Amino acid sequence: MTFLSILCALLLEQMKPLRADNPIYAEIKRLAVRMETWFNAGHPSHGRIGWFVMMAALIVPTGLIYWVLLRYDLILAAFAWNVLIVYLTLGFRHYSHYFTSIQLALNAGDEAAARALLAEWTKQDTVGMEVGEISRIAVEKALITTHRSVFGVFFWFLMPLGPAAAVMYRVAEYLARAWNEPEHMRNEAFGLFAARAFYWIDWIPARLTAVAFAIVGNFEDAIYAWRNFAYRWRDEAIGIILAAGGGAMGVRLGTPQENAAKVVPADAGTVDISDVEVETLPGDEPSVRALQSTVGLVWRALLLWMLLLLLLSGAVYLG
Repeated sequence: MTFLSILCALLLEQMKPLRADNPIYAEIKRLAVRMETWFNAGHPSHGRIGWFVMMAALIVPTGLIYWVLLRYDLILAAFAWNVLIVYLTLGFRHYSHYFTSIQLALNAGDEAAARALLAEWTKQDTVGMEVGEISRIAVEKALITTHRSVFGVFFWFLMPLGPAAAVMYRVAEYLARAWNEPEHMRNEAFGLFAARAFYWIDWIPARLTAVAFAIVGNFEDAIYAWRNFAYRWRDEAIGIILAAGGGAMGVRLGTPQENAAKVVPADAGTVDISDVEVETLPGDEPSVRALQSTVGLVWRALLLWMLLLLLLSGAVYLG
């Protein structure tokens, strides 16, 4: 049922993509604002309480409905519920139109349109950005969005809680952003627990995504970049995904501080400076071609996940 649920949800999303501003997401955002209003009194423990209350309000009904359907042997209804939840938690097509439009604009030489689209997508200042910078940010945003909207959902949907776990992952990801990234919430104690909770919830999925990128891309460069450069990103999970993803494609992702060459430590008294080894992030500078490489990498990783799910489902079915 797990494999078929994900497959049907993916097909449904391809035929009828769910808008990012749909009513269900809007209600979740409003609930998050209410939780902040009700519980934010300036102490980290209040953020913890608000996080658990919101999680319970969304996870318990989702899991309870699924349990009741299975309890009364309503298999088709349980399957439909799974498909619905996966469809609602996936975000494969939520923002793909931005990425595709940026790619088309750059291919047509319309850098102004590409900057405008990137600014709308990432909510950052893109004035004066060169093609390479536009390409880099678009690729990075696509890889992170794909991980959090697809592969992370896959992982948690496979857990015993099924649809409830998928909801937990997406809500945890949203709260980590909503209670920390907005200007009025930065440096607020209220969002500390949400950020830390998502760090641990995403710990395994982030590494599995990086492994998937390595398997379907340049494995050696992906692992090398992961081991030697991922730590430079402020967000560990983002660093792992971007370092591995960039290495898999042969593209240098990250800011100059994140992908700069690194001198391997050595004893200055015994080593000739001309022989000092320098570690550099593998790959080329981002270009328009990197966007097409990203599309290929994501689709290959998706097919790998689906193949593994099929094999796992077959093994469970055969006993």
